[in-house]
Amino acid sequence: MKFGINTYLFASPFTNDGVSWFPKFKEWGFDFVEIAVEDPANIDPVFVKMALDAAGLECRSVCAATGPGRDLRGNRKEQVTSMEYVQALVDLAPILGSKLVAGPIYSSVGRADLVDEGEKVQQWQTAVSNLRKLAAYAAEKDVKLAIEPLNRYETDMVNTCDQALRMIADVGSDNLLVHLDSFHMNLEEKDPALAIRNAGNKLGLLHASGSDRGTPGGDQINWDRIFAALDHIHYQGDIVIESFTPDVKIIAKAASIWRVIEPSKESIAIDGLHFLRSLAF
Repeated sequence: MKFGINTYLFASPFTNDGVSWFPKFKEWGFDFVEIAVEDPANIDPVFVKMALDAAGLECRSVCAATGPGRDLRGNRKEQVTSMEYVQALVDLAPILGSKLVAGPIYSSVGRADLVDEGEKVQQWQTAVSNLRKLAAYAAEKDVKLAIEPLNRYETDMVNTCDQALRMIADVGSDNLLVHLDSFHMNLEEKDPALAIRNAGNKLGLLHASGSDRGTPGGDQINWDRIFAALDHIHYQGDIVIESFTPDVKIIAKAASIWRVIEPSKESIAIDGLHFLRSLAF
């Protein structure tokens, strides 16, 4: 297992200037960086890869930002915009050294509506059809996609691991995996550890965040059971700290971070990594 840090904790949007954090990430003990790419035009991937190499780090996953206008189940314009965006991330990932694009790419974040069953089925089928095309495109580039269930306040579509696995089955591609997040699981899963077991070899990425979006380990999540479940499925993938503070205004608003939860973003990274490594098998 390798441990990474998501750039949302330090910058949004991520630009070339964000590489200034890379030496600190290495100093703190991280193996890699998960780069959240809100807009591919914001970065020069060759420049970023050189900065990663210089710091002795990898980019092992690219985090998709599917805000308004990027929606695989939306109107035609939103579908096209989202398809083009995810394809751009797939093209970008290998230049950064990554073979994974992860996140809630099936829908725009914040779209949560109560619709009738017929509309729900139609939206599902539309997302599945578009994901099938994206999974095929990614496979050609030797990149995998991982879809992330979100809590009920951020999406009405995929809230649980079982729903993500059903979507993966409907798409029918081995190139599509599930991306689980401890924060969302704490809200939506009856048993987060069981969700991890059910994901099995389809688990492509785990985001580690406290139950209050703060430091992993300084919260109410039963991390011992989380890591026991990872051990049970022989998980050898990556774990990424994805927590937030009010310092980064754009992401603070998007993630509803209205107060200071932890002393600093640095303490989240350092203390969270120390805790997670102490549990690793």
